[in-house]
Amino acid sequence: MTLSAAVAREPIHTRTIVLNGYRRADGNFDIEATLSDTKAYDFTLNDRGTLAPGENIHGMQMRWTVTPEYEILAVEAAMNDTPYGLCPQVAPNFGRLAGLRIGRGFLKAAAARVAGPEGCVHLRELIQQMATVSFQTISPLKKNFGTVEAGRGIVNTCYAHASTSPLVQQRWPELYTPPAIAD
Repeated sequence: MTLSAAVAREPIHTRTIVLNGYRRADGNFDIEATLSDTKAYDFTLNDRGTLAPGENIHGMQMRWTVTPEYEILAVEAAMNDTPYGLCPQVAPNFGRLAGLRIGRGFLKAAAARVAGPEGCVHLRELIQQMATVSFQTISPLKKNFGTVEAGRGIVNTCYAHASTSPLVQQRWPELYTPPAIAD
């Protein structure tokens, strides 16, 4: 199913986010994200002057190295294109994510380390996506992929993986909960 046909319109803003997961030679994993924001028209910034259509307003990257157990070992952020000259000064703060384990409570713990003026809203937006890509990269390579142990971390994370869904009943019958019967 696709979106319905749109009415006549003109492009204004494009945000592109690309994420990749890599297995490293040392057994750990690198997750890399890039984010760019562009306008479809000339756009003027006080610190940079007039940008041509398609020129990055934001051009940012982040990489974290994560263990097979989802512990973040190191984080590097780069802010190549920013609206203000002072923005890149906050990039090193994202190194504070090192030591966190991706799992329950991760997003709250991550936000606490790079919240508000200690971070950048655009780089913070990448954190949730990078966490998801960490699981997508590492989980299928684990020996327990598809087991009940793995299912415990997946069940009730979305509609398809609801404990009441036929998918869970088929894959992890031990974790299945029959739907409540309406009166």
